[in-house]
Amino acid sequence: MREPGMRGVEWVAGRRTMLAVCTALLLGSIAPAAMAQDPVAVAPGQYKVEFEDDAVRVLRVVYGPGEKSAMHEHPDSVAVYVTGGRIRITLPDGRVGEPRVPPGATMRHAAGGHAIENIGDAPFELVLVELKKPATAPR
Repeated sequence: MREPGMRGVEWVAGRRTMLAVCTALLLGSIAPAAMAQDPVAVAPGQYKVEFEDDAVRVLRVVYGPGEKSAMHEHPDSVAVYVTGGRIRITLPDGRVGEPRVPPGATMRHAAGGHAIENIGDAPFELVLVELKKPATAPR
């Protein structure tokens, strides 16, 4: 609705300015969310880069009791669980699992997103090797 006393040209210019401001605010709120899917950016207290080259990125991951991360993504990866523990994994579609992971377990994980929470009473630590190139089918 036009403000009283505004001419047509002034009203259109005001609407365009308002649209530009709203667009900038929207893009400003979306861009950090898109960038925040990297676990190192989302949960820097839990994820530390130990090594990186063209083929892999190696992360040391430590969740203290009760610590959790926001939703984030990993490429295909291999995890070596230094300690065991109980975690809550929440997937992007809302499904939740609570696996008990034994210390020393080694697992391959397909690319995907999740949020993690340590629901145990001790630190939960793993080394995660993220593969930068898609894995090929086993021979």
